[in-house]
Amino acid sequence: MTAETLHVLITMPFTDQQIEKIKSISPSLKVTAIRAHLPGEIPDDVWSKTDILYTDSVLPEPDLAPNLKWVQFHYTGIDYAINKPIMSKAGLTATTMSGANAPQMAEYAMTMMLMLGSNIKLMVENQSKSLWPDKRWEFYKLHELRGSTVGLVGYGSINRELARLLLPYQVTVLAAKRDLKLLKDDGYIPAGQGDPDGDFFTRLYPIEALKSMIKECDFVVLALPLTPGTRNLFSTDEFSAMKSSAYFIDLSRGGITDLAALKEALEKKIIAGAAVDVFPEEPLPANSPLWKVPNLIISPHVGGVSPHYNNRAVDLFCANIQRFLENVPLFNRFDPEKGY
Repeated sequence: MTAETLHVLITMPFTDQQIEKIKSISPSLKVTAIRAHLPGEIPDDVWSKTDILYTDSVLPEPDLAPNLKWVQFHYTGIDYAINKPIMSKAGLTATTMSGANAPQMAEYAMTMMLMLGSNIKLMVENQSKSLWPDKRWEFYKLHELRGSTVGLVGYGSINRELARLLLPYQVTVLAAKRDLKLLKDDGYIPAGQGDPDGDFFTRLYPIEALKSMIKECDFVVLALPLTPGTRNLFSTDEFSAMKSSAYFIDLSRGGITDLAALKEALEKKIIAGAAVDVFPEEPLPANSPLWKVPNLIISPHVGGVSPHYNNRAVDLFCANIQRFLENVPLFNRFDPEKGY
């Protein structure tokens, strides 16, 4: 790429150090940082110059940003943005933050697997009642993670990192993904993380054979983008295919799991327990019947929250800026046909 000035607009609250790290990539970058929640909070003259936009959801109308070439989103899931007019701008590239949130989300999944298998939720509830249950050996029967079979639905950056974390537990890892020919991870992978070459699963399944996979599993972890093809992917038939002793963890996007079917599966003990971090309506309404399902752990969409997230996001953005300057394909390009 030429050494012409590239105007970069950042709408996120990055620190001075993080901004300086971005600026240091090249003297051709002119970085403007304006914390904004709405497009109107950005002056028109800034929009008109912007070549590269880093944002969570602040997107201009196409005529406001005639020079815009690339939008780097602050999040992995961008289903909320894909129908915005700017996303249809000719020649525009959009990229996601896939990979930056993998460490904390994989740890979240591990935490939920261990909590469910050890019945920690019930322990905490009994502690609040000062209750030491009779026959506690049976009451708190442990379902060990070690030696179990774990099914990973979606084999992107999150579940690849989870597969790596599971290695010491000697589990059988089964994975279901959309494209079985693409074993390598061609997205952003921080050093030492993930499963770059597709080495950490035991067997791989097409999404169409999902029920064949999950019937073998003691734990099922769902980490998929929300697309027309994944909406309500997990419903009555899928829960019925699982073992009655199995646990389900959803940390993907609200709408992929049929929550009414999940509630029924838990209440009828079709599965043993579940943890859900994402919901079609957020915040989850206080009158939702899900709050009272005893064998369900609910978390308020915090699986990806980390004090290190912005540093990881800046690292990915810097790597992508370098690739942009070198005129090579960017990491995590959004594909409208796939929907992610």
